[in-house]
Amino acid sequence: MKVILDRDLCCGAGQCVLSAPEVFDQDEDGIARLLVAEPAPEQHGGVHEAALVCPRQAIDLTD
Repeated sequence: MKVILDRDLCCGAGQCVLSAPEVFDQDEDGIARLLVAEPAPEQHGGVHEAALVCPRQAIDLTD
């Protein structure tokens, strides 16, 4: 899995950080930043959840 984050779409809700804190963080302005572009298999569940709950759909997942 590869994670693509569109920071221009991010509204800073922070749901990604709550769902997958080992993959996402927020900068000083609250905008999400990607910590891991290719998460380990055990992180996939949280990353899928983050993509689903993102209010601006700023997270895209590819295989």
